[in-house]
Amino acid sequence: MRIGIVCPYSFDVPGGVQFHVRDLAEHLLGLGHHVRVLAPADDESTLPSFADPGGNVVAVPYNGSVARLSFGPVTAARVRRWLAEGDFDVLHVHEPLSPSTSLLALWAAPPSSALVATFHTANLRSRAMQAAFPLLRPSLEKISARIAVSEDARRTVVEHVGGDAVVIPNGVFTRAFADARPRPEWTGTPERPVVAFVGRLDEPRKGLPLLCEVVPLVRAVVPGCRFLVAGRGDVAAARELLEDPGSVEFLGAVDDAAKESLLASADVYLAPHTGGESFGIVLVEAMAAGAAVVAADLGAFRRVLGDGAHGRVFGVGDARAAADAVLELLADPQERRRLAAAGQAAAQRYDWSVVAGEVLTVYETVRAAR
Repeated sequence: MRIGIVCPYSFDVPGGVQFHVRDLAEHLLGLGHHVRVLAPADDESTLPSFADPGGNVVAVPYNGSVARLSFGPVTAARVRRWLAEGDFDVLHVHEPLSPSTSLLALWAAPPSSALVATFHTANLRSRAMQAAFPLLRPSLEKISARIAVSEDARRTVVEHVGGDAVVIPNGVFTRAFADARPRPEWTGTPERPVVAFVGRLDEPRKGLPLLCEVVPLVRAVVPGCRFLVAGRGDVAAARELLEDPGSVEFLGAVDDAAKESLLASADVYLAPHTGGESFGIVLVEAMAAGAAVVAADLGAFRRVLGDGAHGRVFGVGDARAAADAVLELLADPQERRRLAAAGQAAAQRYDWSVVAGEVLTVYETVRAAR
């Protein structure tokens, strides 16, 4: 099958949608399909061999983050040429309402296209989507099938776009995390257990300010507890949030292999996010690596954790409750191991071998309909 996948966000900057598109493309290529990805990029040299540059990038604040998009006549021309040369059996557009390559591809696609759209965003109060929908309705009618990465994202589609969507979650190469070797320098001991966090430091919704409140509460009971934080951002500014700047070890941005080893090394993974999450891919990664997960009680997180069957949840923004959940697991190694095993088993539902199979079923359905 000839498959064209469009990503609206800059492919040379890490992000959940970018990783989803990259991993889906790699898995489909491994199955023998012809796959091309179109995505914005400032540094085209960083693009993988299966990706084509969609244009230069402009940073736009959105949903508590910064979206790096590409729009305008040059990008539109690239999109039209890419579609014409690709001659795709299926066109798969991610975040079709994003004013970037995805929306341009939606506009440029012939009405006869077998067009699939995946919605990643969960934002029931999006004024931008409410305002844009009447203008975009004719283009949205080109979509043959809608996918949402979570129930929260599906509700956003129903509320703002109309119609419905099949829920197919984000995927993870679970074997890479399960087989990752812990690094000795990141591995905890009974006296010095390790709590890990992965996320962008300069986005408050990822929860670093709350984590900084949790640290002294945990270390007051377990003085040797180590907090390892990986992610892009201003480390100096992050240290200012801490009572004791030396109580957290900042690892900076890490590559995939290092992230896998970090999660495999951790005793507990803490996800203190405060909102704006449609799925919770990092929870699945931590579960697959065998870490016991403690996460904020966001709808998307709670569903990944099986309402607490595969991890502990605490009230959003409640540092005391987060610290108590971490301390409970640190004090009970047997329960920690049980919870980690339950999470590792549950993570298999999100393996790409399962998720990509569901996506291919959608592709085949829209091809047959066309």
